[in-house]
Amino acid sequence: MVSRLQPLSRSVDDTRRAERGGGRRVFHSRYHAFITDRDGTTLVLEADHRRHAEIENAIRDLKYGVGLNHLPSGKFAANGAWLAVQVIAHNLARWTARIGLGEGIVTTKTLRRRLFSLAGRLTRSARRWRLHLPARWPWAIGFGAALARLRAIPLLA
Repeated sequence: MVSRLQPLSRSVDDTRRAERGGGRRVFHSRYHAFITDRDGTTLVLEADHRRHAEIENAIRDLKYGVGLNHLPSGKFAANGAWLAVQVIAHNLARWTARIGLGEGIVTTKTLRRRLFSLAGRLTRSARRWRLHLPARWPWAIGFGAALARLRAIPLLA
């Protein structure tokens, strides 16, 4: 059995605080344990366990972030096409977060809420395109930096 002390994420901590009616934060960390019969050092086993958890998070994101849990048909070919389109969308969202935002793992739901559902206006004046964003949008600076990073990628010939 391998056990380690893991700090709580802010969302878990805030949820627990809300359940208890406010007050100060009591739970700052929790123990995370797993049992294995594999041979190896603790650090190697824990790293492999975390890598597997990242894969499970990607599958969860495919199911609930992109819509893979709603396969449209009882026909195998239609579901195969739906799966291919959803995996492409998932990979594009992951690469947008990794390259554009410079962040590691961001869920598709977060990207949709922050970037993809943006109400903006695209105008053209003097043969130049301009993107007008909301004035008080909280992620405007991050979106501008992400757009600049993605535009700086050289096009393949």
